[in-house]
Amino acid sequence: MGSGQNIENILMLLKGESSYWINRNNIFLKKFEWQDEYFAVSVSESAITRVREYIKNQENHHKKKLFNDEYQEFISKYKFDTFISG
Repeated sequence: MGSGQNIENILMLLKGESSYWINRNNIFLKKFEWQDEYFAVSVSESAITRVREYIKNQENHHKKKLFNDEYQEFISKYKFDTFISG
């Protein structure tokens, strides 16, 4: 991957290769497919440990707080709603 790649191309490759690998190795009983949408933000190096912990505990975390609720809080907190059109 060159430095000219954009997030859309990178995610397309990541989703395609990972779903191919998951399905080829029969990780799930049913065919694995990614959702069409994605959400990407960058984080500083100092936040990497926190992000890894979040990902590791994501399933339990979302039993307490729905993804949509957390997403809306994140959008509002960091004022991304000014960049998102309806």
